[in-house]
Amino acid sequence: MKNFRKNVPSLNALVTLEAVVRHRSFTMAAGELGVSQAAVSRQITVLEQDLGIPLFIRGYRTIDPTPNCLVLVETLSKSFSDIMQVVDYVRVSERKAKQTVTIRTSAAFATLWLLPRLGTLHALFPTTQIRLASQDSRAALNMDGTDVAVWFGLPPFEKGNVVGTRKDTVYAVCSPSFLSRVPDPDAFLSAPAHLIEHDNTNREWDSWRQWFIDAGIKTKKTEPDLSLSHYADVLAAAKAGQGVALGWHVLVRQSLEDGSLTRLGSREVKCSGCYNVITSLQDTSHGVGEAIALWILQNL
Repeated sequence: MKNFRKNVPSLNALVTLEAVVRHRSFTMAAGELGVSQAAVSRQITVLEQDLGIPLFIRGYRTIDPTPNCLVLVETLSKSFSDIMQVVDYVRVSERKAKQTVTIRTSAAFATLWLLPRLGTLHALFPTTQIRLASQDSRAALNMDGTDVAVWFGLPPFEKGNVVGTRKDTVYAVCSPSFLSRVPDPDAFLSAPAHLIEHDNTNREWDSWRQWFIDAGIKTKKTEPDLSLSHYADVLAAAKAGQGVALGWHVLVRQSLEDGSLTRLGSREVKCSGCYNVITSLQDTSHGVGEAIALWILQNL
């Protein structure tokens, strides 16, 4: 850490970069950070000069992160999330009056749905410390020490009460630049290429092979060209234009709205499983956990 300040760019510039990539917009990042668009542009220019590489491919009213930029921002996002959790822990440790509620969910749901909404959750429950625990193994799902869980699949769940469920649909997604190279999206899906898949042992998450069957698409190719162990990485690869991924609507809705992903073709499949919002049978949060569970269910 001796040469940290000398070797690492401005923290303000790194925070600005993460916001720009997340929003795919200088204007929206400026609004979030409470500064002007020109200030955001200056921070990015200074950062590019410091690193000695371009971080964006600038088009007409579009900005596309370079591969190096995506690698950097992936680490920044995780680091900022870790810092936020530690800072929250330190603050709360000095405020014993605060109620702690532990939310357990998959890494994909935590990263893509819950983390972007933590600010709203804190505003609604200002005297509650949110502890987020993520995992991807359903076999290990246990409500011990957990107040609320959000889990994709089918009940039953040990020591948990299902407050409500939310169905989902799955369809093909890719980057706008990838879509521009596909003349007929539905025809493309009949002879696909560049398939990206989430390598998950929980087969309640569809594989491309199962999705093609459920969608009624006859194709000889069902094996992925790229397999990644984390669903957030799958979407990051798709956003970078590396291929086509399966998009669970609940998890990709924000990316569709900000334009970093778009649907490819009209086919979609209704999931056999669903998102289950679960509370512990042993309520130690004095009703706060159930209130948070209901808020999650209403916003899914």
